[in-house]
Amino acid sequence: MREVNEQLVLSSLRAQAEVDVMRDTLAAMSHAAERDLLTALPNRTLLLDRFSSAAAMATRHGTRLAMLFIDLNRFKEINDTLGHAIGDDALRQTADLLVSSVRSADTVSRYGGDEFVILLTDLAQASDASATASKVIATLGAPRRIAEHVIRLGCSIGISIYPDDGDDAYTLIARADAAMYRAKQRGFSDFVFHGQALTVEPSVSTETAARLQRLVTRTDQSVAEREFRETELRVANENLVLAVLSARALNEDSQEARKRQTEFMGQLAHELRNPLAPMMNVAALMKGLHGDDPSMPKLQAIIERQVHYMSRLVDDLLDVSRATSGKLALHVNQIDIVSVIAESVENCRSSMDLRLQTFTTHFPLNAAFVDGDRDRLRQVMCNLIDNASKYTPNEGTIDLSVVSDGSSLAITVSDSGIGIAPLSLPAIFELFVQDRHAVGFNGVGLGIGLAVVQELVIAHHGTIVARSAGVGQGSQFVVTLPLAAVVQAGDSAG
Repeated sequence: MREVNEQLVLSSLRAQAEVDVMRDTLAAMSHAAERDLLTALPNRTLLLDRFSSAAAMATRHGTRLAMLFIDLNRFKEINDTLGHAIGDDALRQTADLLVSSVRSADTVSRYGGDEFVILLTDLAQASDASATASKVIATLGAPRRIAEHVIRLGCSIGISIYPDDGDDAYTLIARADAAMYRAKQRGFSDFVFHGQALTVEPSVSTETAARLQRLVTRTDQSVAEREFRETELRVANENLVLAVLSARALNEDSQEARKRQTEFMGQLAHELRNPLAPMMNVAALMKGLHGDDPSMPKLQAIIERQVHYMSRLVDDLLDVSRATSGKLALHVNQIDIVSVIAESVENCRSSMDLRLQTFTTHFPLNAAFVDGDRDRLRQVMCNLIDNASKYTPNEGTIDLSVVSDGSSLAITVSDSGIGIAPLSLPAIFELFVQDRHAVGFNGVGLGIGLAVVQELVIAHHGTIVARSAGVGQGSQFVVTLPLAAVVQAGDSAG
């Protein structure tokens, strides 16, 4: 009897163990059926289920939901150039970053490929979704390493609101998807709400105001000249003393200018000699190699990189010469400055990625048109972004914002870099001038880049100012340009 009881107990325990195993297996299968295999995020099935529950709760409490449709910009390039293994790692990192950007009550789902959907619950108003979208763009925009590569994942986001834009998940996702494509057309990381207008109102012309300003300036100059002549007649001896002092000051300025020019020539010779050395070494190596040698592409890349650097240096020197001699020519057209900035950022991306610097942008919803030379304005922006990157330490931050007041726009490039000393700030745009503590930081500069930038901005009837709280406090460069007087219909697409 005792043996029978023991057997019954053992049978019961085995049966319970089998039930537990089956229950765990069923739970695992159920969990796997609702999850994306690569990222472990909820898939479409689980997203739709959670939407139904969240929508019922929102209707009961009088709140809103937001559906964010996210598409990674240029993700195909990562797969094509770095391989699918790196692409998969990038998607897994993206999933982790998206989850860290939202609340625990929200749902992040992989919708397919490089597309993700975020369901935001319990929103008091539609604009609350903007904060999450901005946070996602900033988080994905920071550079990060995957294997030996530095990758920066920009994204475009479309947003639809429940119940304003639809009362079912399929409609909201479709409208958020359409809004995402409108955001992607702008050429940089951005978000757009469903139904949000992206039209551009023609800006008020500043030509008349500029002409009046020139007249007032000439009148003021005439009055000043007459007062000066009268003063000169009354106090000739005093003016003679002032002239002597002025001549002495000019002589000192001239000596300082000659000193700066001598230093510049020494730096120029150094800068030109630096790329020549590797080019000569490569040329010597190439003499003993055949055309199909595997080392040839690397050697050719070295030459191309050094030639590009020398060409840019010579171009800057030529631009200074043209500006000072009045021969700087512009090919003026009506252009969208936001698209110019987007192109400039792309050209400068590699130097910022190399230093793992976080780069953020803030653009107006509407396109901003100016009358200008596209290549020259791109040169201005590239110089300012490169300058910010060069004088910002590794893993620092750089920010670019564009603000319009209806008649002009201000482009601000800010960084968390080494800053500018107060004594150097007034002369920072002068030719061959460099802040002393900046010399040698990330390489030796020649002090011509900002001078070229100022000349090009002035040629576009704009202004540029530099700001800094001091050494180690970062810096700001603000370019102000007049908006175009007339915007052609259809140009507002960006």
